[in-house]
Amino acid sequence: MTVAHVEPRLLVDGLKFGEGPRWHRGRLYFSDMHAGTVLSVGLDGVVDTLAKVEGSPSGLGFDPEGRLLVVSMQDQKVLRSTLAPERGQGLVLEPFADLSSFTSTRCNDMVVDAQGRAYVGNFGFNLFSQEQVRSTCLVLITPDGKTRVVADELFFPNGMVITPDGRTLIVAETFASRLSAFDIASDGSLSNRRVFAQLQVFADGICLDAEGCVWVANPTPAGGFLRVADGGEIREQISAQAEVDAPAPPGAFANGEKGRAGYACALGGDDRRTLFLLEGFSSRPKDAVVGNARIRCVEVDVPGAGWP
Repeated sequence: MTVAHVEPRLLVDGLKFGEGPRWHRGRLYFSDMHAGTVLSVGLDGVVDTLAKVEGSPSGLGFDPEGRLLVVSMQDQKVLRSTLAPERGQGLVLEPFADLSSFTSTRCNDMVVDAQGRAYVGNFGFNLFSQEQVRSTCLVLITPDGKTRVVADELFFPNGMVITPDGRTLIVAETFASRLSAFDIASDGSLSNRRVFAQLQVFADGICLDAEGCVWVANPTPAGGFLRVADGGEIREQISAQAEVDAPAPPGAFANGEKGRAGYACALGGDDRRTLFLLEGFSSRPKDAVVGNARIRCVEVDVPGAGWP
């Protein structure tokens, strides 16, 4: 395993909690979950606010027409923009799919494939009230908005990626500390479940590179980001702590010994070699003050691949 020696640069600061990063047409789109906003940013660090989502936005994706899909966590819905995003214009989001018949808990991350099919996870239990961990399902949304369960017995299905050939889905099961892989059938159904990597840490957001390795955000205190190969070998590691770092803002999860954690990541840039790192002191809504979270970025050797 190698540890990155190039210090990531700060791209966006002053967030409450960043989630769902997606690189699309020259910009990084992301949710500030606990601020209830969907935003985008260029490599110049200039941020646009695109939409407000009262139900807390999380996973993002784009359909073949370029329209933005947004997971609305608290009301178990997926919203879709009426038009493709344009610089300097806000987005109108409309209901696209209702997942409340599959779960009463918060929905979270999502991956959208080349055909516009969306796979959406959910908590399965009330994370923020320390409820006991329970398994849950993964829901498929077809391009016409129809929904069905395609996998179950998952422990907090979170970040997801799809390989470039469209034939394999990899999902992070946060509370099983593993990445699980499935074969994707022509109708989007999943089968042949297997362990891609058993980890020693929780797994949150993920992204895939051209060598078939998965970058995994580690959401434990003082966690970071791991590049993991099929089978579980850790190839690289990036810390969520900057060489010169500021303490947590007043009111946040202020424990200097614990520090920031990694929550999500994405590969983008013109050559897909820019790794975006979404970091924060805490994921809990009660800790969601301005400055709790940020985005840094760093250049890596292997470009991104597949979806998102």
